[in-house]
Amino acid sequence: MSGLVRALADSLLRVTEQAVSPAARQVRVGLLGCGNVGGALVPLLRAQRDSIAARTGLDLSVRSVAVRNMSRDRGVDLGDAQLTNDAMAVVSDPDIDVIVEVIGGIEPARELIIAALSAGKPVITGNKELLANHGAELFELADSNGVDLLFEAAVAGGIPLIRPLRESLRGEPVSRVMGILNGTTNYILSKMTNEGADYADALSEAQRLGYAERDPTADVEGFDAGAKAAIIASIAFGVKVVAGDVYHEGISNITASDIAIAGRLGYVVKLLGIAEQERETGEVAVRVHPAMVPNEHPLASVRDSYNAVFVEGDAVGSLMFYGRGAGGGPTASAVLGDLIDAAVNLSQGTHGSLGVFQRARVRPIDATSAEYLLALDVLDQPGVLHSVTGVFAQHGVSIRAAEQEGAGEEARLVFITHEAVESSVQATVRQLRELDVVRRIGGLIRVIGG
Repeated sequence: MSGLVRALADSLLRVTEQAVSPAARQVRVGLLGCGNVGGALVPLLRAQRDSIAARTGLDLSVRSVAVRNMSRDRGVDLGDAQLTNDAMAVVSDPDIDVIVEVIGGIEPARELIIAALSAGKPVITGNKELLANHGAELFELADSNGVDLLFEAAVAGGIPLIRPLRESLRGEPVSRVMGILNGTTNYILSKMTNEGADYADALSEAQRLGYAERDPTADVEGFDAGAKAAIIASIAFGVKVVAGDVYHEGISNITASDIAIAGRLGYVVKLLGIAEQERETGEVAVRVHPAMVPNEHPLASVRDSYNAVFVEGDAVGSLMFYGRGAGGGPTASAVLGDLIDAAVNLSQGTHGSLGVFQRARVRPIDATSAEYLLALDVLDQPGVLHSVTGVFAQHGVSIRAAEQEGAGEEARLVFITHEAVESSVQATVRQLRELDVVRRIGGLIRVIGG
């Protein structure tokens, strides 16, 4: 063996010895929940344990796992970890250093996290519902106790988004964050776009493949994306935004006809979560609704169950984060990244502060503005177009483009407006419903990113 080869071999041996060195400081993890995410985290941590120890000098291991049903087979080798149904006992165990909460819901998760933070234990969570409703108080409690509360997994699964917003872009004047925050709805809309399927058939297919729950309400009506949008707005703008501040409008009323019209005009329909801040007034507007995205916009090409988030800032310009927004493996990866950060900070006696959150001045949906698409089925007779456009003019809504298509005794009118205020557009729609010549009004879809 040459001297160079021997030196390289000796170097690799020393690295390997360091990776498994018993001198690595022990960091004992208490895991609350062992479902889809928790069950993926345990083997991932075990596989990465030596590598983490070599890089950080810390030996992370799961010592206790709390579950609701101890008799259920988790399909996971827990090794030496103790299985229990007493989650509070795990939190209060003096031998546990860090808590990972992946049980979901508000209670008992909130009580458990408060107990852990109050005891000076860092917490990693993926609980979007809890953070969207009680995040500010939990962040304040973590800061007051000098420990981390990390939650990368709460928004967009395995996509690194929260850390860039809270660290890399902390000095960036972010004006808008918008994105596809729910894989279920993106799959349904992709199927409707690509195959011409109607909503019911696309939803059934999503349920069959496991993308949609048996009760899909939280996904298809925008509540899941709304919770994520609230968290994003809080971190991006440093204000207290809760789920109740978010306007929700789902995709259940989107038809194959709406999708086809959008496609013909050069757009793709997506369910977007949007958080904006008006620089001059400081007002924030946070909403979830279907939107027509131009074909050339980066979000238009995000298909199936993938997620993507588009960040716009004054200095940095536009950034897009893309990847798997859900699933045990991607989400567990985000949890593990937070766990390593929390363990390192704990060993150094420090933590990452989110700072002080100001009270949010929330702009109601009626005060927001956008371009809109509106399709009407009307009687095909003279004077109808004049009557319809007169209603638009009466409410100060300017028409950017219009097309008419005959259909027997009826015609379909499709309008795209210039940017208009929501309240004026809604008033226009209400008055159009009262016209005798209007038979049906299709979906009102906002146009974003033009």
